[in-house]
Order: sequence, then structure tokens, then C-alpha cells
Amino acid sequence: MAPDEQSDDKESEEMEEEIKDDLEKDLDSDKETEIETEEDLEENLEEEGELDTEAELDRLRFKYRGYTLEELKRMNMDQFIQLLPARARRSLKRGLPPRQKKLLERLRRAYRAKKRGKDLLTRTHVRDMLIFPEMVGLKIGVYNGRIFEIVDIKPEMIGHYLGEFSLTRKRVQHGSPGIGATRSSKYVPLK
Repeated sequence: MAPDEQSDDKESEEMEEEIKDDLEKDLDSDKETEIETEEDLEENLEEEGELDTEAELDRLRFKYRGYTLEELKRMNMDQFIQLLPARARRSLKRGLPPRQKKLLERLRRAYRAKKRGKDLLTRTHVRDMLIFPEMVGLKIGVYNGRIFEIVDIKPEMIGHYLGEFSLTRKRVQHGSPGIGATRSSKYVPLK
């Protein structure tokens, strides 16, 4: 061995001993903090439990782009429009067409009636109406081309269109081929 190699071994051994000493000191200080925390464990658990439930409730509370439903209802229309996606923002900046204004007035009447205890159903053909925060809790009959489907407005629907919740087409379910089927589908190969 060369003399340089021996000195490197001694240095590495010294470094290992220093690291071990540092680890032992850290463990000792952790034990002291554990003893302190055991005395206050019940108090900490109670405080953490309260904070956890509050944080959990806040997390589960409805928010649209960081705003609660109450904050959205207090906003004026211009502030709310700024929160919407681009397509909805553009259509609202152009102004509401007369049929949408008429529907909005009828919905506001229904909301006032709901506060008095009456539950009114507002029927409409206006499928391209955006759902505003003031509509939450109302029942709207949206025409799908055949019937008026009743849509219960929930906070999660804010910013969507009424037509999205009243589908105009239903799923196709084909019958089995055989008697009564068309000429081309009557043939069923035997296995």
C-alpha cells in the first residue's frame, strides 16, 4: 500500500465516527421531544382533530374557481362573467337575447316564490341558457324535442348550459334478428 492510501482510510474512519456521533445526538434530542410530546398528546390530538374536520369540511364545500356559492351569489354579473370559460364569457359579453332575458325573469320570480314556500316549475325551450348561481335550487323543465325533462339545478351545474342536462337522443337498443326483423337481418347462421 502506498502512504496516501493509509491516510485516506484514517480520514474515512474519522468521518464515519463523526457521523455516528451526530446520529446519536439526534436520537437523544428526539427522545427528549418525545417525552415532552407525550405529556401534551391529548391536547394535540384534540386540536388536530378539530382542525382536520374543519379542513375536511372546507375541502368538501362546493367551490367554483375558488369561490363558494354564497360569494358567487353576491357577485355582480360582470365579476361572475370573468370566472366563466371563454365560450360562455363571449356569449354573455354580447348580451342576453330577449328569450334568455325573459327566462331569467321567470326564474327570478320562481326563486322569490320558493322563498315564500311555493315550489314552481319553470318550463322552457331555451336550451342554450347558461346556469347562473342565482338559479341553484330551482326546478326547470327543459324541452328535449319530445318532453320537458325536469332538471334540479345543483351548484356543480354552474357555468354549464341547460341543454346539457336534457339529452335530445337516447341510446339505441337493437332487438334480436328473426321474425319481424328486416329482410336482410332475418338470416342467422346456424352454429
